[in-house]
Amino acid sequence: MDTPTSDFVHVGSLAELKDKGRLVARGRHSPVLVLYDGGHVFALDNRCPHMGFPLDRGSVEDGILTCHWHHARFDLASGCTFDLWADDVPTCPVEVRDGEIWINPSFAHGDPSHHWRQRLDDGLAHNLGLVIAKAVRGQLIAGVPTRDILRQAALFAVRNHDGWGVGATILTALGNLLPVLPQEETYLALFHGTRRIAVDCDGAAPRRERAPLASRPDLATLQRWLRHWSAVRHREAAERTLLTAITSGASSAALASLLVSTATDRAFASGGHVLDFVNKACECLDLIGWEHAPAVLPSVVEQMVAARGAEETTAWRHPVDLVALCEEAAAELRDLFTTSRQADWADHTELAVALLGDDARTILEALKAAIRAGALPTDLGRSLAYAAALRVARFGTANEHADWETALHVFTYANALHQVLKRIGTEESERTGGIEAVRGVLHGAMALYLARYLNVPPYRLPGEGGDRLDDLPTDVGAIRTALLEAFDRQRQVDVVGRLVARHLTLGHPPDELIVTLAHALLREDAGFHAYQMLEAGVRQFGEWGNTGPGRHILIAVARYLAAHSPTERAAFQTADIAQRLLRGGELHQEK
Repeated sequence: MDTPTSDFVHVGSLAELKDKGRLVARGRHSPVLVLYDGGHVFALDNRCPHMGFPLDRGSVEDGILTCHWHHARFDLASGCTFDLWADDVPTCPVEVRDGEIWINPSFAHGDPSHHWRQRLDDGLAHNLGLVIAKAVRGQLIAGVPTRDILRQAALFAVRNHDGWGVGATILTALGNLLPVLPQEETYLALFHGTRRIAVDCDGAAPRRERAPLASRPDLATLQRWLRHWSAVRHREAAERTLLTAITSGASSAALASLLVSTATDRAFASGGHVLDFVNKACECLDLIGWEHAPAVLPSVVEQMVAARGAEETTAWRHPVDLVALCEEAAAELRDLFTTSRQADWADHTELAVALLGDDARTILEALKAAIRAGALPTDLGRSLAYAAALRVARFGTANEHADWETALHVFTYANALHQVLKRIGTEESERTGGIEAVRGVLHGAMALYLARYLNVPPYRLPGEGGDRLDDLPTDVGAIRTALLEAFDRQRQVDVVGRLVARHLTLGHPPDELIVTLAHALLREDAGFHAYQMLEAGVRQFGEWGNTGPGRHILIAVARYLAAHSPTERAAFQTADIAQRLLRGGELHQEK
């Protein structure tokens, strides 16, 4: 029986250890492996730090301890691993007193926060999914704020990838969702975001640092320069111009206006992704702090300068020249906003219906009429986003599966535009400020017009047109179970749409439904667009609440997610392994 002496416990005799080569000390502490090699005694945690396999089943050769499950190798003296994916095995103090072996079975890291921050850097740098999962979970257990974890991952992304990446967008989208997620989903969200950054940066060229100009021109001059450099595709000049605006102390709203006015010089650039990336870079800074703007904002310049605008595509030029129509309408915008009625305009739903029309000219006239009636830029953005959500909610499954992405691109573009219009409006008068950015509404309306075929034939919205939903469960728990079971099967698009409508029309809390949809997404090996869809849907639902339009938006989200589920769920397994390891689970044992 172990007899404590201060913080040490007795393991056995040195003679017994020499005879057996290894002993495992057990008690109220984690199992400790005690080894004799080369005339020295070593004590280490008996759990392999990779996946918890008992190291006493391994082998020792030439001062190297090898785990026999995944062949991780460790320096016996220090516990340091030769295989970075495995992590270092903790060691503990050992003493030999009068031929008896005593150990201090304490493995706690002196500074757990620092340890797990370093491990997250390792995981990101080497694209090690399990290391990332353990590091994220370890930081959360150590009490590290989610903001700090987001900041570490985001800054790694913009320094180690030449241009704003898909991973940074996913991280920001999931970061925006954290306030509505419970603890376990928070871990999954952070893991997915950081994991995708590691994938993005793996083998990518790092971003080159550029410096601002020594002069300090006014914002109007910088805006002209930035738009010029973007038009002629001169990336270095564009980045230096943007950095000069940042260094000059421009506000977040002014910087957003600068970028959006440039991004909208090309219509619906890169299928809407450029504007979405600009918005996400700004939202990333909301999450991690605007003091990091010099590192984050220039990362969007590469895509903005290289983007192909819709004006370069046939669909926007023939049979109707949509670009020319947008340019004509854009020329009227400033006068329209200046002479509009001073009224509280609230016809968002009616405008959204008009935006879903079949005639491009009539659609643009509806936008101009709304401005004359008092609609602000943010009102236009909100109506456009709802109309785009209806395209997804009414997506006809007779279309090819890839057509889901066309509907999604318009919706996520419209959400991004709405968010940046709100941001710009915080600094400038909403009636006169950000006029250049409103061109994005015109472009989004035309992209929505071109996607009208996706609703031929239109899917009937659940709960409408005689669909009473009475065949579905009423209890909130039963609806959640039915939803998750539906996401376990393919071709359940219409089923999940009806279940979402059932939940909301019965008056159940929308937050519980959003958590269910988030869980359904976070357990999948989801694609980039699925994260965009959920986050944009939640943001737009926040504008409407549990109203008819709000329900339509979440129906759109659920139908899109169902169309892309289920997957292999390999990442979810990795996250579960990490969590079980940190809880002391024995993964090598059959359940």
